[in-house]
Amino acid sequence: MQNSSEKLIQEKLRQLPSVEKILESEKLKDKIEKCSHPLVSEAARETLLSIREQMKKNPEDISFDQIIEKVSQTVDEKTTDLLQPVINATGVILHTNLGRAPLDEETLSHIVEISKNYNNLEFDLKSGKRSQRGLFLEKLFCQLTSAESALAVNNNAGAVLLILTALAKDKEVIVSRGELVQIGGGFRIPEILALSGAILKEVGTTNKTTISDYENAITGDTALLLKVHQSNFKMIGFVERPAISELVNLGKKHNLCVVEDLGSGVMLRTEDFELAHEPTVLEAISAEADLVCFSGDKLLGAPQAGIILGRKKYIDLLRKHPLHRALRLDKMFVAGLESVLFSYLKGEATKKIPAWQMISTPLDVLRKRAENIKKELGKSGISITITESTSTVGGGSLPGETLPTIIVSVESASSVDPSLDLSADQQARLFREQSFPIIGRIEDEKFILDLRTIFPRQDDLIIKAIKSIFSKRS
Repeated sequence: MQNSSEKLIQEKLRQLPSVEKILESEKLKDKIEKCSHPLVSEAARETLLSIREQMKKNPEDISFDQIIEKVSQTVDEKTTDLLQPVINATGVILHTNLGRAPLDEETLSHIVEISKNYNNLEFDLKSGKRSQRGLFLEKLFCQLTSAESALAVNNNAGAVLLILTALAKDKEVIVSRGELVQIGGGFRIPEILALSGAILKEVGTTNKTTISDYENAITGDTALLLKVHQSNFKMIGFVERPAISELVNLGKKHNLCVVEDLGSGVMLRTEDFELAHEPTVLEAISAEADLVCFSGDKLLGAPQAGIILGRKKYIDLLRKHPLHRALRLDKMFVAGLESVLFSYLKGEATKKIPAWQMISTPLDVLRKRAENIKKELGKSGISITITESTSTVGGGSLPGETLPTIIVSVESASSVDPSLDLSADQQARLFREQSFPIIGRIEDEKFILDLRTIFPRQDDLIIKAIKSIFSKRS
């Protein structure tokens, strides 16, 4: 026989709405439209199960609106990993975790136009016959860099793997010990070499490798000399590495292919933006490296890709290799790269390519934007602090180099109720939870927003978010 407590629990459980009733709610209509009926149904079932378990311990009343709110929260939790736009307020221009180089409207329009229609990806409009994928893209790269030939694959790791597999399988590849680097989360030069079937031959020491170290290591089994740019760290002090021109001369002497992995693929002089010198693609081509490879979505400012430039005889071998087909670019990436290269050819890189826009923005422009944000927030009684700080390029480029920037922070202290103070971590979470998530950084135990990596068109969203978070605490 049930006691009164058990009867109460059963009564409360019977009052819970069905999944079907929950899904009829107008408040979930947008969630269903965005995330699909099956996903919201699953969230409703999980929410009801959780409520039932809770009621068995504590049979409190719960309204229909509260249940809908819990279902909505469950949907949000389930879709956290859904790819969505965020505001990068970290000050890291090429932030790998946030998608690296953003694209400009002109490039996006070209990608959309190509993607929503059929296109001449592998079709010659003159002859009416099949053509080579990315043919015009390769012409653009050659026009821009004066390289003999060009090839684009899905990323730079793929470019390095293709080069080593096609040209050095079962052969020796000579690399300086100081260049056996790891890039990002898992791209390690020794592992790529092993995967390609090439034989790694280390020369020199971590900090000092001479041209004679390379020459003394050359044997009849040597296939190529590989130079890897130390793109995400600096070595200072008692260090030495041969220039690419020295390796090229050595390669010519012994009839060996010389390859330089530049990583970031910068096309502009970084010194013009008060940054340290970053080896450029044009410098490597001018030094007559046989092959040069680099990323598309770093300092080039394009979609993700691995670009290979250099001698036609080697590019032809790479193009014919079976691995090339597994690594080739989709039509959307070809279209995006074409558009970005036109920006360089027309001398419009700093005007159109977002990464270079951010790098080249003067400090006084950032300060004026910060003052406008402060003025607007002041109307709602919210005060922000404007301070000078530094941003970084990121993306494995220009390690240790910084750009002057303007940061803003909000003092959350309340003279009425100090318990309303928000820690830096709490602020970071609340900004991430905005409908348009905002990712900032913590500096000197304060949560700050760096204007250098925030697009001017996003200033209104920053204002809206700050009002949403702090209006009740000001």
